[in-house]
Amino acid sequence: MDKETAKKYLFDMIKIRQFEEACGRMYMQGKIKGFLHLYIGEEAIAVGSISELSKDDYIITHYRDHGHALARGMDPNKAMAELYGKVDGTSRGKGGSMHLFDSDLNFMGGHAIVGGHLPIAVGIALGIKKQKRKGLVMCYFGDGAVNEGEFHESMNLAALWDLPIIFYLENNQYGMGTHVKRSSANPEMLYKFADLYGMPSTKIDGMDVITVRDSAREAIEKIRKGGGPLLIEAMTYRFRGHSMADPSEYRENEEVQQWQKEKDPIELFKDYCYTNNILTEQETNQINGEVKTLIKECLEFAENSPLPDMSVAEDKIYNTNN
Repeated sequence: MDKETAKKYLFDMIKIRQFEEACGRMYMQGKIKGFLHLYIGEEAIAVGSISELSKDDYIITHYRDHGHALARGMDPNKAMAELYGKVDGTSRGKGGSMHLFDSDLNFMGGHAIVGGHLPIAVGIALGIKKQKRKGLVMCYFGDGAVNEGEFHESMNLAALWDLPIIFYLENNQYGMGTHVKRSSANPEMLYKFADLYGMPSTKIDGMDVITVRDSAREAIEKIRKGGGPLLIEAMTYRFRGHSMADPSEYRENEEVQQWQKEKDPIELFKDYCYTNNILTEQETNQINGEVKTLIKECLEFAENSPLPDMSVAEDKIYNTNN
């Protein structure tokens, strides 16, 4: 890995981490309201996989969507303003945390219903194929979605129609407060569901950004060559609760601390860079400082952005022409 790529990966992961930490603080202060699901601990997946996509590719994801949006290149100012419910947000303050959206980036939104976005992903992939356009769909979802009917319906149709889509399972091992071992009959083999549909699949360490990048690159190359759909299961762990309203009493503190100590994706990548003489500690500290400035600016932007006027409450929501 060259120095500039390493700097980009580290910058993006730290940007997601600090953005999410700032969101948590602003939620506690009442600046951000509603639901808030933080991506802290899972940064390597978004950064490693999205770094391999082209501008023609599409992304669609679940309600823990901030990390994917930022990794895709969404303006942090607009993202934070959206979380504040401000008019300068990506959806003019109407979407909020779970529904970041940017059509210019082919970022087709976060979606609040578990598994509900998978059929939409299939539809986008079908459109790409029917219109003979470039690109593929990267569809992220959690382990909880695997038990939903939409998952199997979408996998079946994608395989049947040989669509350009990557089903990306972010297995953080908890569906809300339920461990995957309590919700799946064979939790170690979730990626093997792909076998039922004749679809290639793999299981990787989602805390290692290089492993994530390499597996995404291989999968994307297969689809670019007409290889059809496939599934990647990335094993990861969220360092915070399911949402800001979750006291996380279903997990032992020792479990969380062990993951933070041994598998923090940012620290793992720093160690890799130090060991291979790619980056120095001074350079990583500089990156950390640059991100701090960026996050400070996006908070100021959100604070200063006005609230939407109530006159536009129904604008682009209801069809009043009939």
